Amino acid sequence: MKFASEGYPFIIFFSALTAVALCFGPAWALAPFVLTLFMFYFFRDPERIAPAGDNVLISPADGKIIRIKESTEDGYLKGNATEISIFMSPLNVHVNRAPCDGVVEYVMHSPGKFMSAFREEASLLNENIAMGLNTKHGKILVRQVAGFVARRAVCRVKPGDTLKKGERYGLIKFSSRLDVYLPVNTVIKVGIGDKVKAGVTVLGEV
Repeated sequence: MKFASEGYPFIIFFSALTAVALCFGPAWALAPFVLTLFMFYFFRDPERIAPAGDNVLISPADGKIIRIKESTEDGYLKGNATEISIFMSPLNVHVNRAPCDGVVEYVMHSPGKFMSAFREEASLLNENIAMGLNTKHGKILVRQVAGFVARRAVCRVKPGDTLKKGERYGLIKFSSRLDVYLPVNTVIKVGIGDKVKAGVTVLGEV
C-alpha cells in the first residue's frame, strides 16, 4: 500500500510515541498505537485507474455528493458553471486527483474560517485552495475547502504544470470537502447522496 508523502511525519511521530510509551507498559502504548494505525489508514494512497474516454470528467475526491447546483465563480472562471460539492469523512482517502487532462493556470490560497464543511457558505468563507485547469472542454476549477476538523489543504502543483486525468495533485488533512466547477454543458451523471471515488467515478460527460 502506498501512502501520501505528507502523512509520513504523522506516522513517524505516533510510531515513536508508541515506542516510548511501551517502555512504561502496554497500557500506556495502546492509545498512541491506535493513533499510529489511524495515520496509516488516513494517509493511504491506493492506485486508481481512470475510466477511458476524452469526454468524461471524473471525481477529484473520495466522499459523498452533498450539493449540485448552477453557480457563478468569479476568481478564475469568471462566469457560470455547474458546482458539485463532495464531503470527505475521516475514513475516506484524502488524496485529490485531476478531473481531466489540463494545464494548471491558477492556484489561489485564501485564508479564512474553519466552520463545518457541510455549511453552504463554507466554500468561500473557509480556508481554501482553488486550482484552475485549462482543458479541451473549457476551464475547470477545483477548490479544496478546510473544515472544522481539517485545518490544512495541500496543493502540489503550480501554474504551468500539466495534469493527466486521475493524476494526484494534493490532499486535505483531516476530512473536509472539495468543490469542483464544471462547464455548464456537462451532462451530470451523479446525484445528491452518491458515494464517489477520486480518479474513478464519472461526475459528468461533455
